[in-house]
Amino acid sequence: MAMTFDDVDAIATSLPGVSVGAKWGNRTWMVEDKGFAWQRPLRKADLERLGDEAPPTGDILAVRVESLDAKDALLEIAPPGFFTIAHFKGYPAVLIALRKARAKDVRAAILDAYRSMASMLAAKPASRSRKQSRSPSKAASRSRKRRRSSSK
Repeated sequence: MAMTFDDVDAIATSLPGVSVGAKWGNRTWMVEDKGFAWQRPLRKADLERLGDEAPPTGDILAVRVESLDAKDALLEIAPPGFFTIAHFKGYPAVLIALRKARAKDVRAAILDAYRSMASMLAAKPASRSRKQSRSPSKAASRSRKRRRSSSK
């Protein structure tokens, strides 16, 4: 039986800290307001770039992957329903035609996307204001440079 966005929602919202919202006009599953999976219908430009290739039918899910290498490896394995488009070139995400994909592969992709985003957020230092992030020595150096340039 084909996966649906209701199945995706059940998997994603069972994970800690996940919220659901809309980004780019599509339902998006997020951790700390950062999307890791989202509805991604093919747009007119996407269909034109496909040329004579038949576009996937049905619902399409986009999921983040850890890196471009991970994306390439996943696409090399070629699980049913997984693909990419020119718009995603250089971006660490893959598309999944839910109608063709196996439930276990979709579940694994959602979990991997969630873990990847959660670990990326955990690795970032707590945000600080611009003034706090400057070290005193850098600020003093900039001040000296300004004084020198204004005295010339």
